[in-house]
Amino acid sequence: MGRLHKELGLGYGTGMMATSLLGSGIFVVPAVAASLAGADSLWAWLLLMVLVLPVAFTFARLGRAFPHAGGAPHLIGRALGLPMEKLAAFLFLAVLPVGLPAMLTLTTGFWHALFPLNSTGDLLIQLGTLGLVLVLGSRPSGASGLVQLLIAVTIVSLLVAVWLAGDLATSAATTLPAASSVSWSALPAVLAVMFWCFVGLEAFTHMGEEFRRPERDFPLALLFGVLLAGFIYFAYAMAVVKFGLFGDERTNTTSFPVLLAMLFGEKGRWAAALVGYAACFASLNLYVQGFGRLLWSMADEGKLPATLSKLNRHGAPFSALCWVVAASVICVLAAWLFRLPLETLMRYANGNFVLVYLLAMVAGVKLLQGFWRALAVVATLLCAGVFIYLGLEAGYALAMGAGFVLLRRLRQPQPGSSSPFIRGRSGGG
Repeated sequence: MGRLHKELGLGYGTGMMATSLLGSGIFVVPAVAASLAGADSLWAWLLLMVLVLPVAFTFARLGRAFPHAGGAPHLIGRALGLPMEKLAAFLFLAVLPVGLPAMLTLTTGFWHALFPLNSTGDLLIQLGTLGLVLVLGSRPSGASGLVQLLIAVTIVSLLVAVWLAGDLATSAATTLPAASSVSWSALPAVLAVMFWCFVGLEAFTHMGEEFRRPERDFPLALLFGVLLAGFIYFAYAMAVVKFGLFGDERTNTTSFPVLLAMLFGEKGRWAAALVGYAACFASLNLYVQGFGRLLWSMADEGKLPATLSKLNRHGAPFSALCWVVAASVICVLAAWLFRLPLETLMRYANGNFVLVYLLAMVAGVKLLQGFWRALAVVATLLCAGVFIYLGLEAGYALAMGAGFVLLRRLRQPQPGSSSPFIRGRSGGG
């Protein structure tokens, strides 16, 4: 369409995808997985990379065929109609009250390794981080791509240093257990925890319209980013298992700074804090930018107020981004004021992400053909299984979705009456 500036290529796109998947998970989840399954968790990482590929390939194929700043909601609406697009967009945005405060809480956690901070200090860091996202979002998308590519290179370089200092290459054969000795029946519970490391595919779809060659570079960037993130997780998991940096919750959450302090001393502790913050910021930045592009795209198509469709002088959807950041500030203040637990925030956010994934995979079944449709069916079954496995943790997503549907029905005009809410239904279902 050419609605946004085309700033992204394969390198920047791969960096953005990889860093959005890493986030804080790279420094916590491998230790949590090892706590559940020990060295067998290494096989779970390899298995997860295989299982997530149908979802990644489906998103890549859809993004190649229909590059659009509306991302997953646009794809869902294209296949299932405008009401479902609005529902998916609402579910996506409904992550803000719970998901953003959780991500920012994890982001500030790395500063505790360097400075004694109280709750007010945490809040100031969280608000400052949102300010950085706003500044970066005012620039062309290439600026975000460059920053996130540099963060990805830094993470990879640091893990290479860990492997060399820890002599992991020569001990890899003994660290990875033989396949015949693995307790495979215990791995599904581990995979359910590890799946969240690959939440981020849907946010990346919002960037498809800003690739110079979306038909080639978007799917390659998505797939390369997924594989790069997967191997980074596996590499760090190997270090966690070898040095035994897992067990209780405190050990799991501090495994990264402890490892780097063990190998590199005080400089390692500083490196862990700075790189950890950068990785969390990269993930947060992509999500907030994705939220802004979703609002801008819907406003540009007349589905939301026109004020959200304005671009700044750099061609960035800055007005929509300001609204997203403002909403994020309110959510952060509420979470800080009521002292909401991190685990609760993350648990409620999980269901929304998986439900959006599930609807996007159903859209893939309808929009794609041949082999790609069959792959979308596999991805749909995978997402459905994860959503069912969530059980009560999916309640937030179901409650928000039911509330949206009920509100839409209440606002539906009576037969024979004229109402402004009738507008915008053309082109939908």
